[in-house]
Amino acid sequence: MKTHHFLRATVAVLASTLLLTGCEKPPPETVQLGYRGVGQELVANPKILAATVAANQVPTPQPPVSSDGPRAGDVYENVQVLGDLSVGEFSRLMVAMTEWVSPEEGCNYCHVDEGFQYDTKYTKRVARVMTVMTQNANVAWGDHVGGAGVTCYTCHRGLNIPANVWATDPGQPHAPGVMTAGQNIASVTAAYSSLPNDPLTPYLEGDEEEAKDLPWRVAGRTALPTGNRSSVKQTEWIYSLMMHFSDSLGVNCTHCHNTRAFYDWEQSSPARVKAWYGIRMVREMNNKYVNDTADWLPDHRKGPMGDPLKVNCATCHQGAYKPLLGANMIQDYPNLARYTLAAKTEPAAEEAMETAPMDDPEAGDAMQEAVEEIIEEEMTTSE
Repeated sequence: MKTHHFLRATVAVLASTLLLTGCEKPPPETVQLGYRGVGQELVANPKILAATVAANQVPTPQPPVSSDGPRAGDVYENVQVLGDLSVGEFSRLMVAMTEWVSPEEGCNYCHVDEGFQYDTKYTKRVARVMTVMTQNANVAWGDHVGGAGVTCYTCHRGLNIPANVWATDPGQPHAPGVMTAGQNIASVTAAYSSLPNDPLTPYLEGDEEEAKDLPWRVAGRTALPTGNRSSVKQTEWIYSLMMHFSDSLGVNCTHCHNTRAFYDWEQSSPARVKAWYGIRMVREMNNKYVNDTADWLPDHRKGPMGDPLKVNCATCHQGAYKPLLGANMIQDYPNLARYTLAAKTEPAAEEAMETAPMDDPEAGDAMQEAVEEIIEEEMTTSE
């Protein structure tokens, strides 16, 4: 009998040891984000934080050059974006982009030996669209990326395709007639929980009007569920998206929320406002830029449902509460913080591009139309 109890105790100790090996070693460090006493703290493990810092170092910027001299659009052929840069600025940015996106392949990742002016490779056309998308993020979405801004390196980090992209998930095979609602599938998107495994398609794709019909505010405002018609199923969908946010930024719920009142914006941290803008920025990136490449993008650059590989929060953040921990790369590459289109637009659009203040989020309407016209023309003429 004693032997039996001893074996049971030994098994229990071993099981506990195995479970604890999967936990983070203390002590954690905390930084207060909100009101004292409500637990709005950023919790970080020093060991994990050290690895995060090491993974978010920025490359040495290319030496600065003069903005004087001939324009790239006048010297080189088929420069549809960046054409108003000086030849020196244009060459410097091309060198930087090569380092950020294709350090092994070099210029040949986008260009052919017959001449840099040819659009033979789809990668060149993608680069053109992504450059405009990056500029638009810096010009029109300062409420989310303001300060540090974004560059190609923010997402790519030396890779042809960013490490964190997504496509619509077709779900796992299941028996006919069984409705899984996309749940009970171990999905990295939902932090391996049993929550719906693809919250990105409904929330980070589609237009603003469609998004309004989605379950967003499911938490009640009173102790009892008076007037709150949100179902458990709806709650699980938005919580799945929240798990994606948390995992992408390496934070917990209190980074944005006072968890005693999820619904209350006044009791939330400023990060919640940035997240509000970030959701809309990502949705615009996917709808206006990434999805526009679907007709000419090769199949191996698409997901199982035939849609292009899109962006989400992890694409930029990669486990850090701020991309690259807030390093300001845009100060070294200010040409990515304004629209730099070649002179191919209508005079009214050209005038708007020259006179509109670049730090005004509402100033990009005419420029955005010019951007879309050029990209649409490019896709049509290059097919």
